[in-house]
Amino acid sequence: MKIRLYLDEDAMAEDLVRALLSRGVDLTTANLEGMIEREDRDHLDYAISQSRVLYSYNVGDYLALHSQYLQENKSHKGIILTQQQKYGIGEQMRRILRLISALSAEEMENRLEFLSVWS
Repeated sequence: MKIRLYLDEDAMAEDLVRALLSRGVDLTTANLEGMIEREDRDHLDYAISQSRVLYSYNVGDYLALHSQYLQENKSHKGIILTQQQKYGIGEQMRRILRLISALSAEEMENRLEFLSVWS
């Protein structure tokens, strides 16, 4: 199965959303789902409930949540992280598309990927 994305409120830039949607990526955002100003755990739990991989710039918090979920034997659908302003919209899109074409939704389960790896 193909990866489906959920962009938290940190990462839901309109230009990125449009670029990914125009290339056929199945995605939704915190704004579209009424998840603005929610805790990071709420975003991750929402992504899990929708079988979506979470994409965010919030590296520190989601890295900690990933470890916590694994320690608690709680599974998630995957997390993709990058630092804010490290890549422009075009580069983020290209790296996300590479990742989506290389990994299935099943392979992303309980996995944390850094966008920097996908050059």
